[in-house]
Amino acid sequence: MPEGRFPVLVLGGARSGKSRWAERLVQRAAADTGRPVCYLATAEALDGEMSSRIALHRARRPTGWVTHEEPVAVADAVQHWTRTHIVLLECLTLLMSNWMRDDPDDQTLTGRVEALARAVAASASPVVVVSNEVGSGIVPMHPLARRYADGLGLMNQRMARDAARVYLTVAGRPLLLPPDPEP
Repeated sequence: MPEGRFPVLVLGGARSGKSRWAERLVQRAAADTGRPVCYLATAEALDGEMSSRIALHRARRPTGWVTHEEPVAVADAVQHWTRTHIVLLECLTLLMSNWMRDDPDDQTLTGRVEALARAVAASASPVVVVSNEVGSGIVPMHPLARRYADGLGLMNQRMARDAARVYLTVAGRPLLLPPDPEP
């Protein structure tokens, strides 16, 4: 794994191993830099199943990591925490869902994505961002589901544009994607 090249975007499907790989990257960066880690969580425990998922993630984290839960104002949180900590942002998938709950127009969503991308890219501290790759299946039947899949796909592309490295995890294995080729 190349040293000191951030930000990093880790993509994958559900239970693909993306979170574990991102955690390993952050642990390595913390060991290399001596900086503490902030786990910036976008999930909200709105039902029992999500509560169980959150508990599994919490149980895996080292005790020295700070957890900051922020479901919406993530760009501000990235700017705050990267002053002093390495940040693991988990995850864009739920962040897009949280943003869409307020039913913003596409221009507002694009502005939020741009603000987050700028905050991550401007960080002086390592940042690892996790997101699901949801565009590999069929086109959803419901208009809201299509809008969500499109929005997340565009957000993933935007975050990948500034990332030093992008991984796609499949069956627990991280694949380092090649850099964007010249047109």
